[in-house]
Amino acid sequence: MSTQPTPLTIGIVGAGIGGLAAAALCAQSGHHVTLVERFATPQPLGSGLVLQPVGLALLDEIGADARALGAHITQMLGHAGRRKVLDVAYKPDAPGLAIHRASLFSLLWSAATAAGITLETGAACIDAPLTHNKRLIIRDNADPLGPFDLVIDASGAGSKLSPMQARPLSFGAVWGTVPWPGDTDLPRNQLTQRYQAARHMAGVLPIGQLPGNPTSHAAVFWSLPRAALDDWPNQDLTAWKAEVTQLWPQMAPFLTTLHSPADLTPARYSHGTLRRPYTKALAFIGDSAHRASPQLGQGANMALLDAFALREALRLPLPEALPRYAQMRRWHVRAYQAMSAAFTPMYQSGSTTLPLLRDHLLAPMATLWPINRMLTALVSGTMLPPVAGMHWPQSAGQPTPKR
Repeated sequence: MSTQPTPLTIGIVGAGIGGLAAAALCAQSGHHVTLVERFATPQPLGSGLVLQPVGLALLDEIGADARALGAHITQMLGHAGRRKVLDVAYKPDAPGLAIHRASLFSLLWSAATAAGITLETGAACIDAPLTHNKRLIIRDNADPLGPFDLVIDASGAGSKLSPMQARPLSFGAVWGTVPWPGDTDLPRNQLTQRYQAARHMAGVLPIGQLPGNPTSHAAVFWSLPRAALDDWPNQDLTAWKAEVTQLWPQMAPFLTTLHSPADLTPARYSHGTLRRPYTKALAFIGDSAHRASPQLGQGANMALLDAFALREALRLPLPEALPRYAQMRRWHVRAYQAMSAAFTPMYQSGSTTLPLLRDHLLAPMATLWPINRMLTALVSGTMLPPVAGMHWPQSAGQPTPKR
């Protein structure tokens, strides 16, 4: 697609990763963008995440280079006892990048505001009714906004606009951000995990630095049944640290700066996919369009890809653009949703059978060619073309998607 898009008035709901990326990309393309955020001061929620190589390519397209803030990840490694049950390496010239959400937010926020967006904060979007082929944004206790040629719902799992009926997953996790300790031998270029069957999973993810803080940090996480997350504020943290350390003594240095349950954030996961991520003058991106567990590390990647595909599709007239957007993302989204549904219970569930299958069948097979190559493509986000009709580079030396 190479035609110059006709400028549209676009309202974007949600200043998360997908919303900020869509705001920056659409404004940079000449559209008139209003970003609507329920918080009075837009801010990120959560701890660390992994940007896959295709996600980094899209940040380059936006002009938000995250490499100086994050930590390059070359391998994902996990053990159950002494047995290695996860060993996935990135291509040497195309590593992943682990980063704190606050660092990524600051980069995308700068890019979006530099592109000249209009910001409306402090009131939640509760509806976006269609009127005369355009949409209003109805806010709680605030004046309506619009009308807009297009509203983009990037408001995440709590969306009031998305018709998705997602399935709650039985396990979630608590996440915390800690300084990287000096008394550890864990590598700073590796996501490291420990499992006890599928009931417990502990992880350490190096995430580089936070905005304004050059100290190296890590994200730590611990899986919990969904019901236990409700009681997390009452958790005896000393007892919890002892449980984690018993499973994985090497994690102990990462827990010393955690003093209360409030230092870790509960995360609940769900799984669902909209069959059609749009309706008239309304498009859904990110968790408003598809939700899954973070086991494959694709959440931020998917939101960035959605934003990019929608921007590209809007080079067409709007009635043609939204079906084109859905087509561009259909098979990539479906494939990763299916893989997430298949793999997640092997690492986070109450099953006794699936961890045995993981440890004694899948783990040995994963070391064999071409399965190891397929796993590398899976985590890199390139198992299928990320955006149909686009040609993606094969090396980090060509970081931007080619049209």
